[in-house]
Amino acid sequence: MSSYFTGVTVVTAIDGNGRPHGMTCSSLTSVTLTPPTLQVCLDVRSGTLAALREQGTFAVNLLHEGSREAAETFASARPDRFELVTWRPSKRHGLPWLCDDSYAMAECRVVDTLTVGDHVAVFGRPVGVENGVGRPLLYGRRGFTGVPADAIAS
Repeated sequence: MSSYFTGVTVVTAIDGNGRPHGMTCSSLTSVTLTPPTLQVCLDVRSGTLAALREQGTFAVNLLHEGSREAAETFASARPDRFELVTWRPSKRHGLPWLCDDSYAMAECRVVDTLTVGDHVAVFGRPVGVENGVGRPLLYGRRGFTGVPADAIAS
């Protein structure tokens, strides 16, 4: 699967003590249109998973092509990840929105989970969306790239 190119997101949540959590995630899927539902897959040991389960909400930050550093930061085990990026609370649930690194962000309410092996598939219903500008950051073949400008219709 490492040769498959996919968009890069950072899934974020807030725990019961108001602390932000986040992790880089390349497994984002639109599951249904009616009702709108998306899916992210998170490691069972993830602090982000624990926080989203605790609060029942999460955000998906779709990173733009200039956000490789943010993607690498949230893929690391660094405890100070949120000190290294610009973020602000989302409108509905106060979830971490990586406003400088995302071309879009969706706030979601957890509607179901399914544990498969060492990951949990989390199904979320978008309840709020922020749109910005930029082209998606992609990851595949163990590296980052962007989408060529002529590949995106205006």
